[in-house]
Amino acid sequence: MKRTVSKAPQSIQWSGWTDRGKVRPLNEDSFLGIRFNAQEVERLGKTGESGVTTTDLVFAVCDGMGGAKAGEFASRIAVEKITTLLPRRYQCPELATDAGLTSVFNALFSEIHRALAYVGGSYEECRGMETTLSLAWFSPGWMWFAHVGDSRIYHRPAGTTSLVQCTEDDTYVAWLLRTGQISAWEARTHPRRHVLQKALGGGNQFVNPQVGRIRCGPGDRFLLCTDGMYQGLSDARMEELIAAKPTGKRTEFNRARTLVQTSVEEDGRDNTTALVVEV
Repeated sequence: MKRTVSKAPQSIQWSGWTDRGKVRPLNEDSFLGIRFNAQEVERLGKTGESGVTTTDLVFAVCDGMGGAKAGEFASRIAVEKITTLLPRRYQCPELATDAGLTSVFNALFSEIHRALAYVGGSYEECRGMETTLSLAWFSPGWMWFAHVGDSRIYHRPAGTTSLVQCTEDDTYVAWLLRTGQISAWEARTHPRRHVLQKALGGGNQFVNPQVGRIRCGPGDRFLLCTDGMYQGLSDARMEELIAAKPTGKRTEFNRARTLVQTSVEEDGRDNTTALVVEV
């Protein structure tokens, strides 16, 4: 894989939203958008549009876990670490190969894991804190992703109506589904569907993320979300909302808010967060 700029300039439009839901007293989810190059990094708002010719864009969602406010702290620490650590890798020679890309993401996730383990071991109220992390990095013509936990990244290719799940859930129930031992319906209703096998922080030893890349072009859409989103909505309903035409002014339309609010209305038992990215 070569890190080359495509001949046709690309523009990325995004929207993000989060809600604590109907049951949880705190929102332990966090989401992030940053625009950066070798010289500077900028935090992005909930909605916006940007080119990717001279800067890259990164989006991430995290779902924190732990007693008291530990889960909330864990997800916030993760997104702050991305802001400080990832821009250092811009134009890094390692990014010229798939193996190098994997190395960059492994280093990033390991740094976040160590930071969470340190804080969790230093303060009693943060003991056992951990978080999921699903991250999408956009540069001209490509979306690179890295993932740990059961938050998800979906891809809706241009000209199609289906959402393709890019990430694999790090849960025992997801493993049962992948190996054909249970059905999709059984997975959605399994009593242990929320139990993670891997997350950042806590007592986890192995944190190497799932890493991949997807060629993307005009019309492609991506959804990053925490588990509250897909627990509240079926794949078909998410596909419908992802494809919906904007209402009102396009610049003020927040597709992620529509997804989150609909999920909370129909379920709402968990914190719910979404980021929608359109090429």
